[in-house]
Amino acid sequence: MTRKIFGTDGIRSLVNRGPLTPGTILNVAQATGLQFMRGDHRHLVIIAKDTRLSGYMLEPALTAGFTSVGMDVILVGPMPTPAVSMLIRSLRADLGIMISASHNPADDNGIKIFGPDGQKLPDSVEKDIEAKADSLTETDLVIPSKLGRARRLDDAPGRYIEHVKSTFPKGKTLQGLKIVIDCANGAAYKIAPTVLWELGAEIIPIGIHPDGRNINQNCGATSTDALQKSVVDNKADIGIALDGDADRIIVSDEKGHIVDGDQLIATLACHWQENDKLNHNTVVTTLMSNIGLENYLATKGIKMIRTQVGDRYVSAEMLNNNYNLGGEQSGHIILSDYGTTGDGLLAGLQILSILVESRQPASKVLQKFKAVPQSLKNYRFKDQTLLENSIVKNCMDVAEKKLTDAGGRLLIRKSGTEPLVRVMAECEDADLLNTAIDDVIQCLEKTDK
Repeated sequence: MTRKIFGTDGIRSLVNRGPLTPGTILNVAQATGLQFMRGDHRHLVIIAKDTRLSGYMLEPALTAGFTSVGMDVILVGPMPTPAVSMLIRSLRADLGIMISASHNPADDNGIKIFGPDGQKLPDSVEKDIEAKADSLTETDLVIPSKLGRARRLDDAPGRYIEHVKSTFPKGKTLQGLKIVIDCANGAAYKIAPTVLWELGAEIIPIGIHPDGRNINQNCGATSTDALQKSVVDNKADIGIALDGDADRIIVSDEKGHIVDGDQLIATLACHWQENDKLNHNTVVTTLMSNIGLENYLATKGIKMIRTQVGDRYVSAEMLNNNYNLGGEQSGHIILSDYGTTGDGLLAGLQILSILVESRQPASKVLQKFKAVPQSLKNYRFKDQTLLENSIVKNCMDVAEKKLTDAGGRLLIRKSGTEPLVRVMAECEDADLLNTAIDDVIQCLEKTDK
């Protein structure tokens, strides 16, 4: 069955288009509730959201869907995605829902679903939910006396704040550190500054004035100019940028230089290895991680395993093999000793604890390896079958061979959340790298109908 609703990270699209209409989302909620109605206990789902205006449209649709099949609903308002995963386990809930399109602009939104274990749903379960959503009838709905109830949980932010703070090493504080924290006008706009301040830091918060439309707008983990400038202008020790739902982190060192997820993974891996905390001397990343990271970790005797793109695939690999560190170049960092999904704030605290212990500048501590030149370009396609075209396939094969012969690599994939083909290449020969990408993009443009 071809999936029409779910992509690589739940459901995501332009609001009021495609699968992200109130009617469709209501049906998805009903189907998801039915999928997880197991046993005779009162079933419970937690619903959180980021700061997008459309969250006020989708939240009632989800609530109506779940209560109509007999599930109780707890509404927690704007909260980071990882907080949903934590609250599921804290409240013994059956499900958790995050209304967010992560790093996307405000006109997009999405639904991320977490199971009772706090993990994102596997592909097979999402397929089952789609099938149920297509075949719902009135008989699937409960009688009036069995309707679910909805209520708000006012202390949800406090629960998450204390959870995150508890992961910071005992006896250490952030006193003496000046930190710029960019909350992307998103879900962590209150929580992240609170955590850093309570741990002793001097904070300079930016991206903390959401208006429903400005999430990720010239701020946050995907637009770091404001962060870098603020770090340099304020002579801060470090800058931390979260994205709209705070499940990823990008850092600026004190010089205003960006530190991506690969460098953060390298920093954490080496520190944990030195302290006998790195399970099986292994980290899990995706196909997007830089070759330079893999080569650097190898010199330290650390194995790197790659999965397909998406933090849930990283998480699944970690869970299946008891690895405790993984993530993506984009800044999703999963620390399974503390949580089940990417958590930008929690990862940031671990990085800050290393900085405090080292007593050295961020530029010395966090820039671990020289990255192999890497470039990524996106092409917005019209033809869904574009990558199956024989002309396109031949062009990709030619470009891949050129890069492979030069010790590089080529990765071409469809985005799971937007109608984009992502073309990424790595090679020490920057000219060859750019030529290979341009050749593929030009071929896509000429062949697309």
